[in-house]
Amino acid sequence: MTWIAYRVVFKLKSPLHIGCGKVGNVQRTRPYITGRNLWGALTMRLTRDATDGPATNSKQYKCCSDKVDQELAFTYFYPALKPENQDYQIQWPWDNESLFRRRFLSSYASTALVYHQQAAEEGLLHEVEFKGLLHEVEFISPRTLDGGQQVYLVGYLFQKEGSDLPWQLACQRLQMGGERGYGWGDMRLIEIKKITDEHDGYNHRLFDSENYTWQVENNSIVIQVSENSSLLAHTKTENVSAQGEIEPLVGREWQEAKKAGESVAFSGMCWTPGTVVNGSMSFKIKRLGVWIGH
Repeated sequence: MTWIAYRVVFKLKSPLHIGCGKVGNVQRTRPYITGRNLWGALTMRLTRDATDGPATNSKQYKCCSDKVDQELAFTYFYPALKPENQDYQIQWPWDNESLFRRRFLSSYASTALVYHQQAAEEGLLHEVEFKGLLHEVEFISPRTLDGGQQVYLVGYLFQKEGSDLPWQLACQRLQMGGERGYGWGDMRLIEIKKITDEHDGYNHRLFDSENYTWQVENNSIVIQVSENSSLLAHTKTENVSAQGEIEPLVGREWQEAKKAGESVAFSGMCWTPGTVVNGSMSFKIKRLGVWIGH
């Protein structure tokens, strides 16, 4: 079966928080959008758009999420800048981590107050139940902190030929990450560009780099990564020779028998994005954008 590739570009309009654990009182963010975050946002939007009235039935979400799993594949999305009259330039977080943090990551500190007492109310401390304790949330800024340049998010989405899933329409109304109730994670769709062999002479390149190319093998998307290049997604550790960090990939999902977030899904031990492979390797894109050695 043939897959059709699209480059997708979003304009970040508000702070974006992609949860990455907690250090002290700081809720850290990942410097990219994971496949799980994109999968969740698409599933939510597709379900609500297909439903008359409130989408409160978990079976509706399960039906849409299964279609996303079966008919779509995707990369992680990375921050990018667009110089005048030039194409989008990906800002890899691992190229210069300290510089990236100074330019793209900021934080917001808050605490809930009982206004007639002018004090922190116990149990309402912005998701941290310690009276008087400051809570800080890290985020990707919609504009660079040094020069005020607009920040974009660039990635790739693959659709099975013949699929009628209206994901392109859903992308026009996506909100991702945490703190969405405060307006965070808002983004505007800028571009969905179909990628062909002739597209700007790229010949199936990803992120405008000869180090990353893709092809279809046995109905799966396979990514070829050059030697000494970085992994661009969480990658199962089995049979992958690389140098970098390993972490358990865990997320929360909504299953019919449980309430929202009570089901913990474990995707295995993975190399983190930015890990450098020791040789040229190929990887399949699996569910939630996770890579496995091919």
